[in-house]
Amino acid sequence: MSREPKIDRQREHQANERTFLAWLRTSIALIGFGFAIARFGLFLQQLQRTLTPQEPPTDTVLNSENLGISLVVFGIVIIAVAAWRYNRVLGQIERGDYRPSRLTIWVVTAVVMILGTLSIPLLLLRSRLPNNSPTVPPQSSRTIGRF
Repeated sequence: MSREPKIDRQREHQANERTFLAWLRTSIALIGFGFAIARFGLFLQQLQRTLTPQEPPTDTVLNSENLGISLVVFGIVIIAVAAWRYNRVLGQIERGDYRPSRLTIWVVTAVVMILGTLSIPLLLLRSRLPNNSPTVPPQSSRTIGRF
């Protein structure tokens, strides 16, 4: 009879570890997305500076670099929250009084939705920027193919 509760407790601990690893994967994805968004925004700025002689308009608050940094910071916070939650659930399993908490889920969901919503203006502003592609000067077009 004593074997059955031990197996149940082992399953609960394994489920707790899987949950922790899922939170860890989520935080790594957030950090990766944040890094990619920040670097891609810088790439687009450099590309626009190369293609157009004028300085591109920049928003000091709502830009891809700030959004990317926010995602990286939020990913790091999620790692800390996941470790805290894992230890809390571990203690509850050992005491036999596990109580699920949805607060963490709602907070993470809200922050990801807010950061995702903040990315929409960045996408819309990129598509509305004037297409100032450089024209090929007549002199260089005449020299193509000549030796």
